[in-house]
Amino acid sequence: MTKTNLEDYQKAGVEIYDKLHLNTYPISIKYIRDIDKEIPTGVKRPIDSREKMSICQAFTQARRFGQQLCITAADNFCTPSSVAHGWVPLSMEEFTESQIRQKWSKDVQAEKRRAEHIYANNFKNIIELAYRGVIVSPLMETPIIPDAIMIYCDGPKLTYIINALNYEHKRKYRIQSMFEGFGESCGKGGLMPFITRKAQIVIPGTGDRSFAGIQDHELGIGMPANFIFYVLENLFQTGAGQGLKFPLRQLLPKLDENLTPGFRYMREVIDKKLSESNLY
Repeated sequence: MTKTNLEDYQKAGVEIYDKLHLNTYPISIKYIRDIDKEIPTGVKRPIDSREKMSICQAFTQARRFGQQLCITAADNFCTPSSVAHGWVPLSMEEFTESQIRQKWSKDVQAEKRRAEHIYANNFKNIIELAYRGVIVSPLMETPIIPDAIMIYCDGPKLTYIINALNYEHKRKYRIQSMFEGFGESCGKGGLMPFITRKAQIVIPGTGDRSFAGIQDHELGIGMPANFIFYVLENLFQTGAGQGLKFPLRQLLPKLDENLTPGFRYMREVIDKKLSESNLY
């Protein structure tokens, strides 16, 4: 049965959180076109409190503090991500100029190569999609059916998710990722999985680390929202229990006192004293 109702997604949020013992909540991500009509009751905008907030900061507020937020171009101080999401109809030349001034690349030629490789082909298409904002919330409390889901976790837990997506090696669920160090969570955690229908591994980037309080051990994965049910269906199935269940079953080395000179010396002393006192 295809699971598409809101309660299914909320239950999936609870289930993935509990089964993987996640440190923070999985995130529901929903893109909207009509700011006046599509923001559910209870979802807050930073500008309503005379504040600004980046998308990656909104992710942190949702996954750590359970907040439900809507970020638009008016709320977002990270202006490049507003343009990259197509919320403001800038030209590619204007966007490229902003990146050159930011000095993300070595020089103009480097930024042009980056544009050609990363965003030039799809820049106009994203603008034409005419989205104007994103609603972010903990998945288990999402007020709206998400377009994408992002999960932050450590390496071993990410491995379980990757195993689940690849359990049947279906083309639909193959992970396709590229890495640049920018726009990792906002782009690859939400927008790219939504548009491309492919899961993306996220290595938190410059903005994540500068603005959003990402921990050094944290990685992430973004996926089309309905992939969460496939992940749950196949979670912990890989290896049929051969050391891949949760918690991770790692082999312990078999050691003795010959490991170090000090250990060996102390063993000799202990053995001698035990022998002399008949304590064996």
